[in-house]
Amino acid sequence: MKLASTTSAGVTGPNWVLVVAAVLVSGLLIAGPALRRRYPVAWWLLLGFPVAAFRVTQTWRPLMAGCGLAVSRRPALTIVSGLVGNGASPPQPRVPRRGLIRPTSGGFVLLVRLLPGQVPEDFVKAAPAMAEDWQVHAVRVTSWKPGVVRIVASAADPLAAPRIPKQQGPGHLLRVTVGALETGDAWVLDLRRVPHWLIVGATRSGKSTLINALVARLAPQSVALVGIDCKGGMELSLYEPRLSALATNREQAVRLLAALVDLTLDRMTICRAARVRNIWGLPDKERPVPVVVIVDELAELFLVANRNEKDEAQAAGTALIRLAQLGAALGVFLVVAGQRVGSDLGPGVTALRAQLGGRVCHRVADPGTAEMALGDLNPDALKAAQAITPEQAGTAVLASGDGWERARSHLITEAEAEAVAAEYAHLTPVLSELHVEAP
Repeated sequence: MKLASTTSAGVTGPNWVLVVAAVLVSGLLIAGPALRRRYPVAWWLLLGFPVAAFRVTQTWRPLMAGCGLAVSRRPALTIVSGLVGNGASPPQPRVPRRGLIRPTSGGFVLLVRLLPGQVPEDFVKAAPAMAEDWQVHAVRVTSWKPGVVRIVASAADPLAAPRIPKQQGPGHLLRVTVGALETGDAWVLDLRRVPHWLIVGATRSGKSTLINALVARLAPQSVALVGIDCKGGMELSLYEPRLSALATNREQAVRLLAALVDLTLDRMTICRAARVRNIWGLPDKERPVPVVVIVDELAELFLVANRNEKDEAQAAGTALIRLAQLGAALGVFLVVAGQRVGSDLGPGVTALRAQLGGRVCHRVADPGTAEMALGDLNPDALKAAQAITPEQAGTAVLASGDGWERARSHLITEAEAEAVAAEYAHLTPVLSELHVEAP
């Protein structure tokens, strides 16, 4: 009888492969905790993802059946086989067909084709059960295309400690990274794509942190930053060396907003004379500098106590609406923030909200503010924002016409904000048309 070939150590060829595999797996398991701490992405790809993918494949059919997403193949045949009792097992129900499970830096994604009669909302309701069965932090379900949904799973909460990327110079104009998304991707605000934003949040919810991150990332770019802070400049005065103009009360704000409207109309005249539709069609040397207007605490502009204040509030609201309508094409962008934003502040707030296509909602003190921020865009985003707890400071829901995401901004301290403003103060454009003298 012929003996199996052996290695010099006396171990057969096939067994040698098993030994090597066992050693590698054991080494990964022993080094797993340290690898997870120092190299979380590598740990996930080497250990976490294979285990998670195995769970998905093993639980897919019973999970679909338990969530009511499986469909019987032949109901009549099932009944007959039960009556006859011939021992034949009933046919297996049909389950939605899933695609390849693909890893991400902190989770995985897969596409699922719906069965006839199913809608994406059926899978949205099943998302908590998927997260429980697959032992992951969260599962998000979105419509991918007609008849197909996209399932994104996060192995851990990437918003617990978002990684802060190193600043890489000015980057793309008006496109900045301000935090991390729940998917693990960077949270990028691109004002060229979504030009105007509304940011709401209660005290200590992370609203000011987001503004700090936004200003810190915009400071190295060739843009003009304009601040309106009617609380005496308590927040935005940190960046005064980098601001081309700053209004610290409503009277100053009304004059500054009027000057911004005039600046916008002047740019409209320039574009019309050059026969272009926006400033981006002008030659680089003739293109005016983009202006980002940051309004902190919108309610201070609209709250009134007498007739004179009512006229000021109306003028401020009208100017903001005009800037929102005209600014995108003419290089004027709005970032409007507030603790409370509701229709009770006046019809101007509702009209302004309609012009602000990007929304960010942190934890809010009243449901009306969350409704104002997200209710007209996405009901699921509204529910997610209302579920943010006080312990999740910095966490927010951002929404636009492209959909919605959970995100968290990078922490920029006041000292860091002042340092950034001082470092890039030399880049502050001088806009003489915004220096309006008091009457």
